Amino acid sequence: MKSTKCLIIGSGPAGYTAAIYASRAGFKPVLLAGPMQGGQLTTTNEIENYPGFPNPVSGFELTDLMRQQAQRFGAEIVAETVTSADFSKRPFAVGTDGGQSYSADTVIIATGATAKYLGLPSEKKFMGMGVSACAVCDGFFYRGKDVIVVGGGDTAASDALYLSQMCRKVYLAVRKNYLRASEVLQQRLRDAENIEILFEHNVTEIVGTDGVEGVTLKYRMGTADEKELSLPVSGYFAAIGRVPQTELFASQVDCDDNGYIITDGLSTETNIEGVFACGDCADPIYRQAVVAAGSGCKAALDVERFLSKH
Repeated sequence: MKSTKCLIIGSGPAGYTAAIYASRAGFKPVLLAGPMQGGQLTTTNEIENYPGFPNPVSGFELTDLMRQQAQRFGAEIVAETVTSADFSKRPFAVGTDGGQSYSADTVIIATGATAKYLGLPSEKKFMGMGVSACAVCDGFFYRGKDVIVVGGGDTAASDALYLSQMCRKVYLAVRKNYLRASEVLQQRLRDAENIEILFEHNVTEIVGTDGVEGVTLKYRMGTADEKELSLPVSGYFAAIGRVPQTELFASQVDCDDNGYIITDGLSTETNIEGVFACGDCADPIYRQAVVAAGSGCKAALDVERFLSKH
């Protein structure tokens, strides 16, 4: 069993930033990178809103630079996935799919969250080529163009409103005959001249050659009134929710009804002393790389304060 003062689980902006700060504090952290080194950000082709990069940078390049920076300060990065965790007593015990066991004085959970998609093969085909789950991240690329947002809740409504400020036309495809979004957001949707709500419409296909060129929808799918509709759009935004990657820890760490880890106030502390959470696995609201990186910094500073007292 390998021992460490600080074990970091997850390798997105939150995990790597935590590793940078924990390394500079002299803790020689071990970071377990998980199945996707760099996290969900690596699926984004161009990032234009991360501070310090005046020119677009790919998600892979950005997170790889973070990895190099963490390693430069002494972080050990291991390409393994956590399969077990025992937080019942300190030091904590964590096991990986590589058969390694770790004993850790503190643990930082930075496992992120995964966007939900409809499950269409064409969603995967055009990922990063017109298909996105982040309007704030990618909306800029569709200025003056027509796009479609899929979903009927607050996230979908907020994304449609955000996109309406820069896009020529925004379609909002809603599976049901009503919106689940708050009344305030619904009224804003109705007031927006360039947003068209398509109730009882299901997207069945995304079409294009080198990128998204349109979508096929079915109205009242599976009923006698079923009709097919084709819309030319340049962007497709999935806004049907996200799944935090916290299942392994949910029986020990307090989570909300949607699985996001609950932290104490402005800190990254969980209900277990010595266990901290940062990034998208503890953030159902902002979901931005720069916010995740900031919370990773907070987690490392919280670890430093904790270890100084214990």
